[in-house]
Amino acid sequence: MNMTATIQLKGKDFLTLADYSKEEIEYLLHLALELKEKQQSGERYTPLSGKTLAMIFEKPSTRTRVSFEVGMVQLGGHALHLSSRDLQIGRGETIADTARVLSQYVDGIMIRTFEHEKVEELAHYATIPVINGLTDDDHPCQALADLLTIYEVKGKLQGLKLSYIGDGNNMAHALMLAAAKVGMDCAVASPKGYEPKQAIVNEAKQMASESGATIVVTNDPYEAIADADVVYTDVWASMGQEAEANERMHIFAPFQVNEALVQQAKQDFMFLHCLPAHRGEEVTEDVIDGKQSYIFQQAGNRLHAQKALLVSLL
Repeated sequence: MNMTATIQLKGKDFLTLADYSKEEIEYLLHLALELKEKQQSGERYTPLSGKTLAMIFEKPSTRTRVSFEVGMVQLGGHALHLSSRDLQIGRGETIADTARVLSQYVDGIMIRTFEHEKVEELAHYATIPVINGLTDDDHPCQALADLLTIYEVKGKLQGLKLSYIGDGNNMAHALMLAAAKVGMDCAVASPKGYEPKQAIVNEAKQMASESGATIVVTNDPYEAIADADVVYTDVWASMGQEAEANERMHIFAPFQVNEALVQQAKQDFMFLHCLPAHRGEEVTEDVIDGKQSYIFQQAGNRLHAQKALLVSLL
């Protein structure tokens, strides 16, 4: 992943990895590695001095909140935490007006919300970069950190196989798109009725045909995990689905990532989880705490991947 030329991303939105080329994604990963090295060596690097990021949270967060706020501070900038209660958006002001107003004050907006259309509308009316911190359809910041972690551990991305076992949610969508862009095979196994959205599967398959990757969606976790280099799962009931938790527990039980299932992956597979995890539900403790689990390196890489984004976009 040797980058010889700087790729110009200033002013660009980050709504989905589908909007970024393979070269742009590799540039961000290369920059993230550089920034991680600077931080670990104690070097002070503050290219965002005087810059401010507005962070809108309509969904609660640990990793997104802390990593973006700390990232801005480390880069010399400032972050504003804004909930719906802090903004007039919670009292009926339109997304369009909120976007136009915030564009007068800050240098970028990160939003973590429900409907993906809300992020798209915010980006349409804002004159500053908008970063998708999570929607019900996509989680590109997490997927970027995942690619960074896989590259650190495996030394490459192209030609690997990533198996995602569980709900066909925003994480499944983000990973399919990310894998398709960088030439990594991706197999998703979900119960019937809980598969990823077909439109996003089709988009990922189209991109995969250009990168040489394959995208497979199946209802058989053993088929999906066969010969996997990377095994990934997520909670069975995401935020907003708490009422379905008991029903989902029964439906998803055959999709638990456990010792029997991971035996089908490659011997040197790595395990990832975007966290928070419900130990003993979607994954057993022997897997998530095992020597092939990289979940905390993965969580830490949210900071470095997002710092690369902030430096590039702002």
